[in-house]
Amino acid sequence: MPNPTGSTQGPLVVALAYDGLCLFEFGIAYEVFGLPRPEAGDGWDRFAVAAVDPPPLRTWAGVAILADGGPALLRQAHTIVVPGWRGIEEEVPAALIASLREAHGQGARVMSLCSGIKVLAAAGLLDGRRATTHWRHADPLRRAYPAVHIVPDVLYVEDGNVLTAAGSAAGIDLCLHVVRRDFGPAMANEVARRLVVPPHRDGGQAQFVPLPVPVERVSPRLGGVIDWMRRNLDQPHTIAALARRAGMSARTFQRRFAEVTGVPPHAWLTRERLARACELLEENRASLEDIAVSTGFGSAATMRHHFRKQLRTSPAAYRARFNRQPVGSAFVR
Repeated sequence: MPNPTGSTQGPLVVALAYDGLCLFEFGIAYEVFGLPRPEAGDGWDRFAVAAVDPPPLRTWAGVAILADGGPALLRQAHTIVVPGWRGIEEEVPAALIASLREAHGQGARVMSLCSGIKVLAAAGLLDGRRATTHWRHADPLRRAYPAVHIVPDVLYVEDGNVLTAAGSAAGIDLCLHVVRRDFGPAMANEVARRLVVPPHRDGGQAQFVPLPVPVERVSPRLGGVIDWMRRNLDQPHTIAALARRAGMSARTFQRRFAEVTGVPPHAWLTRERLARACELLEENRASLEDIAVSTGFGSAATMRHHFRKQLRTSPAAYRARFNRQPVGSAFVR
């Protein structure tokens, strides 16, 4: 069995390779799951590449890919990664569909990056499920596969053991999410640190719609205020006070803030507070009241309201799903 990472115990992650491969998405899968992670111990993932087509396999960039095996590798996979497909209108080989269905039926987790959703949809693995893809592919997928519920404005979707990512870079977000699920938040943070990316991003694809470039003299002032808000999530923030700190009128501040971040100040602040609350729920066993106060929600009831509205779950349910600390762990502010 191919074993580039040096681990002999970890689950096997298999990435598909085919002629016309999308190199960036394939690189994301290798960068997250394929590189050695000595700090993770012997349980870190093994990684292999399964060829869909006969050689030679070349990416769109002309780079040749040497695979570790063929579709038979999928039978041994714990996780299967489908990088961006060679074309959203391109047919998916029947043999690949059969191999994916068999592997998924045996319990393999299957995930697609960007247009790789086409492969999962063609295999019927998304029927009746929620999924996402790049905004340019959403309408063609809806027309071709009406049984799939396309969620357009998110970075990734997890529906059971089938996961989908939106645009190319959202594949990083999904892969880090999988690392967090399998190895915990500390390991996901470590992988993100090596990638020099945030371990978790909030928001959806709307934040990537082209926005006016802020005036040079305005952006640094806003950046300073945003950094200050992030360091002081537990404090109350009003538009008037934030505008004064930025040296702007309230109306100008709100307009410029939305131009830079893609959302109004109150929406951005809620997302940051939710993200910090999620981190604390994952990392320790502090009371919900303590976490609510430390993140600026003020009370557990208010925090529960925002969790249900934004994340469709409760803080307690989130903690039960993601927290890996023993009950006696201390909370440190």
